[in-house]
Amino acid sequence: MKRMLGLAALAITLAIGVAPMSAAAADTDAQRIAVTKDMIAAWKAADWKKVADLFAPNGVLRSMMLEPVVGRDAIYARIAALGKGAPGGVTLDVSHMGVIDGLVFIERTDRFVYNGKPGAVPVVGVLDIRDGKVQEWREYYDRAELMKALGAKE
Repeated sequence: MKRMLGLAALAITLAIGVAPMSAAAADTDAQRIAVTKDMIAAWKAADWKKVADLFAPNGVLRSMMLEPVVGRDAIYARIAALGKGAPGGVTLDVSHMGVIDGLVFIERTDRFVYNGKPGAVPVVGVLDIRDGKVQEWREYYDRAELMKALGAKE
């Protein structure tokens, strides 16, 4: 009876075109953390191309008070433009990192020298990483505090 139920379940799965997910196809928490650590290292190294390449081709970068940036090329353009003012990179000083429901949460302080002025801003980032690439990265921070740290006006 158990064998017949198992075969019936397999037949239904095949009939509706859904293949059982293999363990190798699913991202693990460790893989998500590894991608996040690669991202952190790329920011510190001011490797803006690598930062962008860690996003999926249609990935999204959301700084919560701005319009989302969609697509790897647009993300690269945004980050590289900002990076011109911080050629020494940005240190993402992580205080807490973990995976909850498949999303990577990183609480951190971003430290930088922007146009010769040192600054630091507390941030929480939430990364949706699937297939080894960042599908969406949501950034939560106080925009006024960031602008002040950058020495810029809104």
